[in-house]
Amino acid sequence: MNSYFYLILAIICEVIATSLLPVTMGFSRLIPSIACGIGYAGAFYFLSLASVSIPTHVAYAIWCGAGIVLITLIGMFLGKMPNLDTLFGMILIVIGVALINMNSPSLH
Repeated sequence: MNSYFYLILAIICEVIATSLLPVTMGFSRLIPSIACGIGYAGAFYFLSLASVSIPTHVAYAIWCGAGIVLITLIGMFLGKMPNLDTLFGMILIVIGVALINMNSPSLH
């Protein structure tokens, strides 16, 4: 299977797990806590599969950058608008991930 597909699955699992964190109430609620743990376990499992052929530093940069942007978009959908500094920082993260991808000799 394509490593980038595994990376997408890792990102989806991580975003779901991170979105569940507030619902766990500090891991005091059993079902959301279990779901959150499964999400993070899935994220690391799929990231490990993606890292077989994508260099780990590249996969991790994409994973982190996409996760930050997606979590922020979910927050915006829920009415939590980021300030301009946050948006600027996210733009810099996206630029950084793009630069890492463009300059990674293992991907060409």
